[in-house]
Amino acid sequence: MSRELDIDDGRRVIETALAEDLGSSGDITSASVIPPGVQFQGVMQARHAMVLAGLPVAREVFRMVAPAANFQELVTDGDAVPQGTILARIEGPAQALLTAERTALNFLQTLSGIATTTRQYVEQMQGTRCTLLDTRKTIPGLRRLSKYATACGGAQNHRMGLFDLILIKDNHIAVCGSLIEAVRRAKSAAPQITIEVECDTLDQVREAIESGADILLLDNMTLDQLRQAVTLVASRAKTEASGGVTLETIAAIAQTGVNFISVGRITQSAPAVDIGLDWTT
Repeated sequence: MSRELDIDDGRRVIETALAEDLGSSGDITSASVIPPGVQFQGVMQARHAMVLAGLPVAREVFRMVAPAANFQELVTDGDAVPQGTILARIEGPAQALLTAERTALNFLQTLSGIATTTRQYVEQMQGTRCTLLDTRKTIPGLRRLSKYATACGGAQNHRMGLFDLILIKDNHIAVCGSLIEAVRRAKSAAPQITIEVECDTLDQVREAIESGADILLLDNMTLDQLRQAVTLVASRAKTEASGGVTLETIAAIAQTGVNFISVGRITQSAPAVDIGLDWTT
């Protein structure tokens, strides 16, 4: 998946978020204290350094609530911006814009947090030939937007869901009886689909290579085991290291020669960044 925003998917998620916020009564605060016809002018500003992701999503939130508003983007998703950067200017009906404010900021802060965390991991891997992958460990309902954000941060998207790549893990192997049998069944059922196999031991690495797997997921292996696995594979398949990867350990893992490192925490536990919408008149 390239760094392209699926705005249709974005609208679906935005509709759910707005319904959650507005309930059956709408924004009773703005309706109570702001007269109709009052205009709002403001700026969205980065309150610390970050990598931006989700600005078009924020724009779409405002568009859906206040179609007449003017939203001017001043930076682009994927940009690394310093503290104080003005990200966008917005002008329009105050009632509607303040109704949309929190939902728009929630998306922008969450997605930019994912992009910022992702970029930190990517920077630790510089100088190696290893590529950072994201995972399916995402907030339910935000899978596509989260993976868009990791791409903004510099990662490569791994499988989107259960439908686009076969990943045989330990429980699949246990039910099938053996790794080789699981791969055989997968190849027979879907010969055109890439097959990845989770390997916990070097013996399983040998079996996965013998079975003809396309990618080996090297799960929770030590650095020495990773190096041995890369030697055993000898470029006959791609290798992916996973499990417990942190900012402190990722550089050493990348230097073992694996092709990929997957990190769940870039989508599972990335902290939101701080972005404000401030009145300017």
